[in-house]
Amino acid sequence: MNRPPLNLLACAVLVVLAACSSKEQPAADQASADQQTPAKAKREYLSQPLVSEIYTADPSAHIWDGKIYVYPSHDIDGTTPEDDLGAHFEMRDYRILSMDKIGGPVTLHPVALDVSQVPWADKQMWAPDAAKKNDTYFLYFPAKDRQGAFRIGVATSKSPTGPFEPRPEPIKGSFSIDPAVFTDNDGRTYMYFGGIWGGQLQRNTTGTYDPNGSKTDLQADDQPALTAKVAALGDDMLEFSEKPRDVVILDENGKPLLGGDHDRRFFEASWMHKYNGKYYFSYSTGDTHYIVYAIGDSPYGPFKYTGRILEPVEGWTTHHSIVESEGRWWLFYADSQLSGQTRLRNVKVTELFYNPDGTIKTINPFVSP
Repeated sequence: MNRPPLNLLACAVLVVLAACSSKEQPAADQASADQQTPAKAKREYLSQPLVSEIYTADPSAHIWDGKIYVYPSHDIDGTTPEDDLGAHFEMRDYRILSMDKIGGPVTLHPVALDVSQVPWADKQMWAPDAAKKNDTYFLYFPAKDRQGAFRIGVATSKSPTGPFEPRPEPIKGSFSIDPAVFTDNDGRTYMYFGGIWGGQLQRNTTGTYDPNGSKTDLQADDQPALTAKVAALGDDMLEFSEKPRDVVILDENGKPLLGGDHDRRFFEASWMHKYNGKYYFSYSTGDTHYIVYAIGDSPYGPFKYTGRILEPVEGWTTHHSIVESEGRWWLFYADSQLSGQTRLRNVKVTELFYNPDGTIKTINPFVSP
């Protein structure tokens, strides 16, 4: 290590002496001193939280009747210790955000649905989504039943902000987490869902929940990765009209992504949108913290892995949605800027851009220095 110049040492001695002769340093002087003290440079965030009254995450955005509605999960500061299976995410209700335009005032609506209202659900109301058909709004949500298995439920309302009335039973044949509902141009609606590790896909490989199954999927790195599921919804939007099937994601050689490909394989947080006639299936890679996407010619896939949408945010989890508003595309996501804690997140939005070839420009959640 290089030795400091003598004049700097002299200055340091004078500073120490001055500090000793003063009982209390004024706040303004302290702030000036703090600015002069070398410190780790703080990164500047690309965007700011939409609301700060509560903690929100996993935003599913939709535009109905010219207004933007965001259906997030509602983080609470519970007491459960953090673990790899997400037991510390103890969300118990849903509150919806709305705005007339991106960048405008955001309204935080009252509780739309609470776990105590759902006859079959016990706890952990994780990432939801919503849909509209005719004059009815549908809220789709995962929750653990009393046997500890994640199921997906549905509740209805005549208002996009609720309150929602839940069905007495979960959707038949549903399991795991993170429902994402997409309605195609022909009016058919599909649900994409699933998540590994705490999302329990690895405990539902036969379609039946196995409470003693693998905790994670890490034992099969050289096998095709576990992946999301997709199923068409019936006309009533309340049940599947078919058995869920795999969302197959292919690599550059046309082979399914492998379990060991942690930078690209599916982990959780499905989303589907359509751009220039192509189907864009996007998702989180989980333990590597990317939002990535794959493109296909059908809502069922297969989808070819294409690239990254969002680099890692502050915090462990990342979950998103993509929506078009007034001819511009937007990415809704979340990080832990407000709390610095994994379990307490805040929803954000930033503009998303396409390249001429239809690929998406990767977004850095921090402003480059």
